[in-house]
Order: sequence, then structure tokens, then C-alpha cells
Amino acid sequence: MRTYEVVFIFRYENDHLTKGLDFVRNELKANGANVVKEEDMGERNLAYPIKKQDRGHYVLFNIEFDPAKIAETDKILKLQTEILKFLFIAQEA
Repeated sequence: MRTYEVVFIFRYENDHLTKGLDFVRNELKANGANVVKEEDMGERNLAYPIKKQDRGHYVLFNIEFDPAKIAETDKILKLQTEILKFLFIAQEA
């Protein structure tokens, strides 16, 4: 297990945020991730439009996750319409 920081940008509409967060939590849990911390960073303007959206809702997760499952989880998360962007960043030990 390795520690990662993951930032998600969701569509800012409330129903998209709720559905997206539920999906992310369930997907991480199903793949064996241990969520250490979840921080709602709020709604912000985007630096550039993403999927025709000018605003997004940012959520930061600190997780412990198996590096071998990152690629598989990445593919599944990319298919979600509620998620505009996300990025896994490995933390140094």
C-alpha cells in the first residue's frame, strides 16, 4: 500500500456532486483503498473550460492504495460524466 493524494473536480451542480462523490467513494472502497482524509475544497472558477464547464467543485482525498490498481481505477473514473478531471499524486514516504 502506498499513500496518494487525489484531487477530483466535479460538475458544480449539487446533484452531480452528490452522485459523483458517492461513485468515487464506492469505487475506491471496492478496489481496496483506505480513505484517510476527505476534504471539500468548495466551488471554484476553472482556469480554462473543461467539458464546456467554467466552474467546478474540488474535493481532495488522501488515500492508502495499491499502486497496481491505479490504472484500472483510472479507466473507470474517466467514464463518469460527473467528474470533470482528477489526478492521483503519490506521496513520499
